[in-house]
Amino acid sequence: MANLRNLRILVTGGAGFIGSHLADALLEMNNTVINYDNFSPYYSGKERNVKQNLKNEKYHLIKADIMDFENLLQAMEGVDVVFHLAAQPGVRYSAEHPLEVSQVNIGGTINVLEAARQRRVRKIIYASSSSIYGNLKYMPVSEEHPLNPISPYGVTKLAGERYCQVYAKLHGMDIVTLRYFTVYGPRQRPDMAIYKFVVRILENKAPIVYGDGTQTRDFTYIDNIIQGTIAAAVVEGQAGEVFNLGGGRRTSVNDLLERLLKLCGKEDVIRPIYEQAKLGEVGDTHSDISKARRILNYEPKKSLEECLSSFIEYYRSSLVTQKQK
Repeated sequence: MANLRNLRILVTGGAGFIGSHLADALLEMNNTVINYDNFSPYYSGKERNVKQNLKNEKYHLIKADIMDFENLLQAMEGVDVVFHLAAQPGVRYSAEHPLEVSQVNIGGTINVLEAARQRRVRKIIYASSSSIYGNLKYMPVSEEHPLNPISPYGVTKLAGERYCQVYAKLHGMDIVTLRYFTVYGPRQRPDMAIYKFVVRILENKAPIVYGDGTQTRDFTYIDNIIQGTIAAAVVEGQAGEVFNLGGGRRTSVNDLLERLLKLCGKEDVIRPIYEQAKLGEVGDTHSDISKARRILNYEPKKSLEECLSSFIEYYRSSLVTQKQK
C-alpha cells in the first residue's frame, strides 16, 4: 500500500488508549475512520478519548462488540484497512477471568478476520503483545524467540497470531502482526504501572511494587507505537510478517520509580512499598527492534525522562480539567 491517505479505515478498540491515538493520527492523514469499540467498563475515561473527533465528518463511532459478527460485518463494508486493537487486556485480570479473556481475544479476533475476508479488506494490522514470549531465554528478544506465554492473556494473543497466519495462508490476506512492549503515555489505562505510580506519588502516597522491583520492562512511548503501527500498514510485501515494536531498552521498576519520584519532586519524601509478585507476570521484557528499524523505518527517539515528563504533565493537566468541571 503506497500510502495511508484518503482511505476508509476501521479501528477496533478505537476508543482505548492506543486505538484513540491511532484514530487521531489517521484522521490527520485525511482518512475516514470508523471507530468500533464496545466501551467496556473494564476501565473508565474512554469517552474523553474520543470527544475531540465526534464533530469530524470523517469520524464514525460505532458502539458495538467484536463478538457481534453481523454488526462487525456491516461496519466493515467498503473498508480498505483494518487495525485490530480490540481485546480484553490485563495479564493479572486474565489469571482471574481466563474464560472471558479467551472468548473476547480469540473469538473476537476470528470474527474480525472472517468479516475482513468476506468484505475483501486490503490489509489488516493485528496488535499482539510481548506477553507471548513468556520468560525470556535471551535478551533483547527477537521475533524468532521461542513463544511460551505464562498468562492466559499471552496465550490468547498468541492464538490470535496463529489465526492471522492461517487466514493469510488460506485466503491470501495481507496481514501484519505487531508485538507491542509495555506501551505508556497520555490516555493509558488506569490499571497500568506508570499510571498507578504517578497517581500515588502525586497524592503523596507510597507506590506499590509487586515483586522486588528488579524486574525490567521495555517501556515504549505511545508516539513510537503509533508511528510503527502506521508504517506497518503502509509497507508492502510483508504479508504474514511479525514485528516487535518496543523502546529497544529495558528499565527496572526500581529505576523507573526513582525517575518518577525525581520528576515529581518527591525523591526525598516517598519510598515504595513492596508486595508479593502477581501470577502471570514475566521477569523481564526487552525488544530487539532491528527488524522494525530495517523494514518499517521504526526509530524511538525521545528519552525515557522526556516521555515520563510528558505523561506527568498530561496527568496533572487532566486533574486541573476535572476540577474545573
